[in-house]
Order: sequence, then C-alpha cells, then structure tokens
Amino acid sequence: MLGIPIFVNASMLLLALLVTVVYGNYVRTELTLPEPVAYLVGLGFVVCLLGSVLLHELGHALTARRFGIGVRGITLELLGGWTEMDRDAPTPRVDALVSLAGPAVSLVLGGLSTAAYLALPDRTMAGQIAFQLAASNILVALFNVLPGLPLDGGRALRAGLWALLRDRNAATEVAAWAGRVLAFVTAMVALWLYRLEHLTLFGLLFVLLVVFTLWQGAGQSIRLARMTRRFPLVDLRRLTRPMLTVPAGTPLGEAQRRRAEDPRPNVVLAVSDSAGNLTALVDPVAAERVPVDRRPWVAVDTVARSRDAVPVLSLGLTGEQVVRALQAHPAGQYVVTSGEDVVGVLRVGDVAEVLEPRRQRPVQRPR
Repeated sequence: MLGIPIFVNASMLLLALLVTVVYGNYVRTELTLPEPVAYLVGLGFVVCLLGSVLLHELGHALTARRFGIGVRGITLELLGGWTEMDRDAPTPRVDALVSLAGPAVSLVLGGLSTAAYLALPDRTMAGQIAFQLAASNILVALFNVLPGLPLDGGRALRAGLWALLRDRNAATEVAAWAGRVLAFVTAMVALWLYRLEHLTLFGLLFVLLVVFTLWQGAGQSIRLARMTRRFPLVDLRRLTRPMLTVPAGTPLGEAQRRRAEDPRPNVVLAVSDSAGNLTALVDPVAAERVPVDRRPWVAVDTVARSRDAVPVLSLGLTGEQVVRALQAHPAGQYVVTSGEDVVGVLRVGDVAEVLEPRRQRPVQRPR
C-alpha cells in the first residue's frame, strides 16, 4: 500500500476470530439478530478495526517519509501494529511529529465515527459498528499518548527529553523506565478493578497481556539505548580476526591442527585456491559438528562457505556503520577488506560481546 509492504502476523488472526465471536454475540443480543448474521456483522467490525489500525500506522509511516526516513514495512499483530523505519529520526522535533501522527489519525477516525453514530438511527447494525469504532479509536488514541515507551506517547516523551538533555540514548532510557512504571501501575489498577468486580476475568487477562507487552517493549528500548551508547567501541581494526588459509581439499583435522599451532589469537580458518586466492571461510559451527574421528577424512571445503556468499565490510567503517551493516545483512561472519585486500574476518559474536558485555552466553563460541 502506497509502496509500503504490509505484513499480518498470525496472532492477528487469533484477535480477528476472538473479536468476531465476542462482538457477534453482543450484537445478536442487542439487535436480536440470527447467529450467522450477527457473526457476519462481527467480521465486518473486525475488518473496520483492522483498517483503523492500518491507518494509524500509515500516519507514522507517511509522516516519516515526509521527513526523508525510509519505511521498511508495517506489521499488524495481536495487540495492534508497528512501523519499521530504516533509521532513527534525525531531530527531536521529527521524532515527536512521527510519534504523534498515529494517535492523531486515530483521534480523527474516532471523531468521524462519533459523527456517523450520532447521524445514524439508534439500534441499527451500522450505528452499533460506528459506536464501537468511535470508542475503540478514541481509546487507542488516548492510550497511545501515555508517556512511556514503547507507546507513541513514550516516543514523544523521549523527543522532549532528547531536546532537553541533548542525549538521545539517555532520553530513551528515561522514557523506557517510564513505560515500565506505566505497565506496573496499569497492572495494579486492573487487579484492583477485578477485585471490585468492575472487570471480568477475560478483561483482566487481556489487560495483563497488554501490560506484559508494554514491559517487554520498554525492556527492549532500555537494552537498545545501552547498546547504542556502545557503538563507538565497535572498532573493526581491533575486532577483526586474522585468517589462516589452507588449500582446498585439506582434511579438516589437518586444518584444525595448523590453526592450533598458529601463535596468533582467535585465528579463523579459510580456504584458498591453487593461486592462493581466498575462496571460502570455514563455518565454525559446521566444523564442530563433524565427529572427531571423521575429521581426517572430511575436506575442509565441505564445512566452508563461499567467499561470494559472505558479506563484506570495509575497514574504515565507524562503529555505528558496522552495526547498521550487520542489521542490513545478517550473517555469522564477515570478510573485512582494506581496498582490494582482505585483512581478516569479523564474527558477529565478537560485536555482540562489545555491545552487551554483561549478557550471559550459555555456549562458548568456537575458537
């Protein structure tokens, strides 16, 4: 749509089925409709609701485009949707405008649906759908402007703090912790309303699902801010591992013996042709899967990946540029070059250790 890829998560189908049944039963009781017709009305409401969510996300996407930010796609899922952009907003002002565009669209849709409800006859299918769309869009707009990440209001809060602190990462952390406080308060209020019997068990479970999503999203924002702060520490000259090339056809066991005797640390095995040109990199995971007693009989080529299939990084990239390149071209290993020369190999695990030094890794990476 408008050149923007639209993706529908399988969880959205679950929500569609649930809303169709619940709303279908509601209109069947309110308007005394036959079951098939009531569920058809429920399905119609689901389509309208999905359209509202899509328009909300298009508000973000088109505003981002207006300021030169590329949009990779929009994903619709169980609790709404999200828009993936190819880079962050360049200024706090743009960040705030992109963030608030979605709730603004929902508020406009809520207003139009309210006008339609007031204009339509009472106790009709069209009137009921208009009322529910008005209520849901206004509720979505108000909920989304609450000041805590990952909500749109949290992004607007981050933009304000960014302008004040001149530090986007610090602003993100503060807004994310505000999101966690918001999630905790929401859970406490929901439990209190349930105890007072103002909220059904289904309603409580739904709110707790929303709370869990908010908590997880806030945690991801905190983690991302801390990682982003460490981008300058990603130094390709320091992280690039040296290579030990062996001729094609060399037994894996022999290649590993040569690597063990190499005095350089963290050597990566590679394969060369008869002219000494690099042709492939050994996949350490595939190599470790070969039984020890088979390694003298297995050629190193069989556990290697062609150089043409391995992404290339230039030695002159900054830390942020390296991370963006890794995100754009996910892989386990990268060939690092300086001009026409191959200077070594970067392993994605080494970058992860720089960005998240305190994160525990259950499996030791191969040498």
